[in-house]
Amino acid sequence: MNRPAYPSDLTDAQWSLIEPLLPAAKFGGRPRTVNLREIVNGINYLSRSGCAWRLLPHDLPPWGTVHWYYRQWRRDGTWQRLHDTLRGQVRERAGREATPSAAIIDSQTVKTTEKGGSVAMMPGRRSKGASDTWWSIRSG
Repeated sequence: MNRPAYPSDLTDAQWSLIEPLLPAAKFGGRPRTVNLREIVNGINYLSRSGCAWRLLPHDLPPWGTVHWYYRQWRRDGTWQRLHDTLRGQVRERAGREATPSAAIIDSQTVKTTEKGGSVAMMPGRRSKGASDTWWSIRSG
């Protein structure tokens, strides 16, 4: 990596945990030329900063490449597999079983469901601002 580090970049220890969980390059076709660590760093940057894909810094891989890997890994279950594996490791280090055995539903969730969710919410108030003025000019 020949660029200044961002706060969202993976450490060497974090990368050593994640690297074996990422899919290998497919057999045949063009060889992979992109650095997967930089792809993950780009996804982390986007996630931490909240910027748009096209606003990724130019010293990270092109936004289209980062986006393609993000979507590919989402579709093929890589993110879920990564999450489940790392969650299991964290739980085992804490002296617990790798997979959670119980779930909690709080009363707020149940009340919202019984009430009907977004259908039962109060209707939003409409301001009598520019849109009303625009309509009166248009129709007048």
